[in-house]
Amino acid sequence: MSTTTVINHTSALRKSRAWNLTLILIPLVTAALLFLLREIEVRRLGNHAINNYGSVPAFQLINQDGRLFGSADLAGKIWIADFVYTTCPGPCPMISSRMSEMQRPLEKTDVHFVSFTVDPEKDTPQMLREYAHRLQAEPGPWNFLTGPKAAIYDLSRHGFKLAAGEHDGENGEPLHSTRMILVDRRGQIRGYYDATEADAITRLLADTNHLLKEQPR
Repeated sequence: MSTTTVINHTSALRKSRAWNLTLILIPLVTAALLFLLREIEVRRLGNHAINNYGSVPAFQLINQDGRLFGSADLAGKIWIADFVYTTCPGPCPMISSRMSEMQRPLEKTDVHFVSFTVDPEKDTPQMLREYAHRLQAEPGPWNFLTGPKAAIYDLSRHGFKLAAGEHDGENGEPLHSTRMILVDRRGQIRGYYDATEADAITRLLADTNHLLKEQPR
């Protein structure tokens, strides 16, 4: 192999490595910028007053570890809730993904996450545990709850004032809301955020930070 060929090969190798590095760095830099922009917007929105929509009634269900878990375990805590089910072909993956997305910015707080299944007959604790694992859910701050269908539907409809039904459309899929709910340390509902809206997480994080200041530990 001639010297020129070696030089050309080395140059091509360097260009290839530089290009590969660029491909790796671009999404990382983009993600960092988006995170920074969100933090700026969260701080900007965090000073406005937030509403009160009434209290969450007492409840006790079963979490992904097969243990009883309910409102008594959340007393004195700020928490964020949603209604999903593990085999959902519709919006549930987006809702759960957005819930998971909030773990990092809230990891140094005592904010908890609670996901209620609207398909409890299929969503056993084991199914919920596997679902939690796929979402990389922190086992302490995030609980996935199942239990009697009537109790869960009643909690959704009358507790959180959100739609819930056994069948929706031709496929017989459970009907449920796409909203995430913010609850304060006194068990009061302080906000609703549609997970399908682009700015839902930004607004929810802003209001959560507002509550952390309003109601310190």
